[in-house]
Amino acid sequence: MGRHNFKKMKIWEESINLVSASYKLTRSFPEIEKFNLISQMNRCAVSIPSNIAEGSSKSTNRHFKKFLENSLGSAFEWETQLIVARNENYLLEEEFINLENRILQIQKMIGSFMDKLN
Repeated sequence: MGRHNFKKMKIWEESINLVSASYKLTRSFPEIEKFNLISQMNRCAVSIPSNIAEGSSKSTNRHFKKFLENSLGSAFEWETQLIVARNENYLLEEEFINLENRILQIQKMIGSFMDKLN
C-alpha cells in the first residue's frame, strides 16, 4: 500500500472544516461549559482529522483502518455532544440540523473509505 496524502482526502478536508465550525459554535456557549462541553466538543472535532492524518502515515491498510475507526468514534462522540448542546438550548434548531447533517456526512464518508480499504 502506498501512503495516502491526507491533505488531498475529502474526508480530511470536511473534518477540518468541522473543526472550525465546532470552535465557532462553542464560542457562544456559556462560561460554565468552558472545561466541560466546550473542551470536549473541540477535542473530539480535532480528533477526527488528526486520526485520519496519523493513519495515513501507516504502512498497511489494516493499520490505517484502526485510525479511521478512532476518527469515526470521535465523529459519533461529537454528534452526541451536539445533541447535548441542542438539548441545553445552546444553539438554534436550524444550526443544529446543519451541523448534524455535516457530521452524518463525515461519518458516512469515513465508513465508505474504511470499506474500500478492505
